[in-house]
Amino acid sequence: MATVLAFDVYGTLIDTHGVVAELEERLGRSGRAELAAEFSRRWRDKQLEYSFRRGLMGAYVTFGQCTREALDFTDRALQTQLSDVDKDHLMSVYGRLPAFAEAAGALKRLAASGMRCVAFSNGTLEAVSGLLEQAGIGECFEAVISVDEVKRFKPDPAVYAHLRNRLDVAPGDTWLISSNPFDVIGARHAGLHAAWVRRSLDAPFDPWGIEPDLTVTDLDALSDRLG
Repeated sequence: MATVLAFDVYGTLIDTHGVVAELEERLGRSGRAELAAEFSRRWRDKQLEYSFRRGLMGAYVTFGQCTREALDFTDRALQTQLSDVDKDHLMSVYGRLPAFAEAAGALKRLAASGMRCVAFSNGTLEAVSGLLEQAGIGECFEAVISVDEVKRFKPDPAVYAHLRNRLDVAPGDTWLISSNPFDVIGARHAGLHAAWVRRSLDAPFDPWGIEPDLTVTDLDALSDRLG
């Protein structure tokens, strides 16, 4: 049976900080453009925190709603006073974020080597499929698998079981590829192999005693190791 490579989307294939330029423009109207990078970081952190909290509460909403609520919070926290029009625009930009530069080439090489490549995301099927298509990498995947199908969020073990069940693949034949340590740890805890894409050399890994099977700096390096 061919090995499955299940790619996390946000932060692994798609650059979530691709929204910074739009933030600079919107915040610049009130003289706050210097907050754009910090705004992007806090928005992303709060987006994930909200998904974790809702998962623990058993109060599932879509990842898109978590994203909008995180945007509202960050606007309040940084006192940037974005209008509803600004927020609607930034949410639309979030659906058009760019892929990392090496993603398309690396994915094509991995598929050509016989790997089964799928996208595996907290986002809904509609949102993720649209995002990957506009980023020019949608055709690289045989399937898009969303946690929305089980109404849970990563790193709940149920979502990794759902991934395997959808693809009818054994844990030992399944690799989770992610830039998010919580996702890597969740996959390893569920019995999958996992590769950490350490896109920043300053990024630490959580000291939980659960390590990735493989650490790479980008998807080209992953292709070199697994292709």
